[in-house]
Amino acid sequence: MKTIIAYLSFLVLPLACGGNPDYENSAAGETMPIMEEMDSKIAINDSTFEATDLENKIIREASLRYETQDLKTTYEQILSGLKKHNAYLQNDSEGKDYNSIYKHLTIRIPNKNFDAFLNEIGKDVAYFDRKEISSKDVTAEFIDLSARIKAKKILEERYLELLKKAVKVSEILEIEKELSAIREEIEAKEGQLNYLQNKVSLSTIQIEFYKKVANADYATVSYGTKMWNAIKSGWNGISSFLIGLLHIWPFILILVAIFIYVRKKLKRKNQ
Repeated sequence: MKTIIAYLSFLVLPLACGGNPDYENSAAGETMPIMEEMDSKIAINDSTFEATDLENKIIREASLRYETQDLKTTYEQILSGLKKHNAYLQNDSEGKDYNSIYKHLTIRIPNKNFDAFLNEIGKDVAYFDRKEISSKDVTAEFIDLSARIKAKKILEERYLELLKKAVKVSEILEIEKELSAIREEIEAKEGQLNYLQNKVSLSTIQIEFYKKVANADYATVSYGTKMWNAIKSGWNGISSFLIGLLHIWPFILILVAIFIYVRKKLKRKNQ
């Protein structure tokens, strides 16, 4: 910040004295109040960083998994709870594995309603396969980002003051370049701050509930059905074998011809 003030003094002096040595002392005297005023502004703003009293910023998340006997009823109960607690469904998916069908929900809910909603869900659950609840304090990170944004905005104001005083094109271009970089940093920090604020204001709850179903591979089969399946399987095997022989009939003929030839030759030799 002192570098910026010094640069401002450098820009103001030529404008004040107009290149006349007789005005150097008076111009320097006029510049001092400007520098003191800017220093006092910076000091005031810096003190506001320390005086800022923020409530704790806590990110709360939960992950639940449990069994239910009626997927549709459970789903409708959850949707009813969302309306009651001003929450919304961010993601809704369903699927089936080898012995169950399930639904997976991602819920965003106001932080103040987090515990009440979980208690409402849990009252109808005999036991949870998984129940994980976490809290992360991001107060320090929140304060740090807020302070950095304020500092960058003060720096932006100083560069805007420099821009008003600048005369040379090279000076204007250099200041505008610095302003662009500062504004990019401000936007990036504000994006991070907004993301944190969203995570703090709206807690995230992952819910997966499922219903067990019979696996078709292990279904009971009668003895008669097993016998019939075995007969069909045997016949299919014979059919496949015969079809295979048809594919290699030329080789079979050659083997038969060789066998007959060798057999006749052996008979003649024995005679």
